[in-house]
Amino acid sequence: MFTPAFAQTAAAGQPGALEMLLPFILIAVVFYFLLIRPQQKRVKEHKAMIASLKRGDTVVTSGGLIGKVARVVEDADEVELDLGNEVKVRVVRSMIADVRGKTQPVKPEKAANDKGKDESKK
Repeated sequence: MFTPAFAQTAAAGQPGALEMLLPFILIAVVFYFLLIRPQQKRVKEHKAMIASLKRGDTVVTSGGLIGKVARVVEDADEVELDLGNEVKVRVVRSMIADVRGKTQPVKPEKAANDKGKDESKK
């Protein structure tokens, strides 16, 4: 005679440690390729941009100031910017957000162009 204990099917075994960790490993790999690696690439490009600063470059600071590099202070890791009208500001190199270069002029404001057109019509 059969007892109910023998008639039941065998219970499924516990998953192995590798099977339990596999989703976490895949999430870590996706995080690396989508978040960490692109950020490292941007940091590397920013460091190269800052290292190539030279006198006369037009730069934009992270605070929004636009000026020309008047002097590069190597010892203090600073840059002296000429903002115009004999206004010079010392800025830490890491605060330079963008280098526009010598050949990229700042685009004129639209309001200034429209104002000049209105005066010529009068």
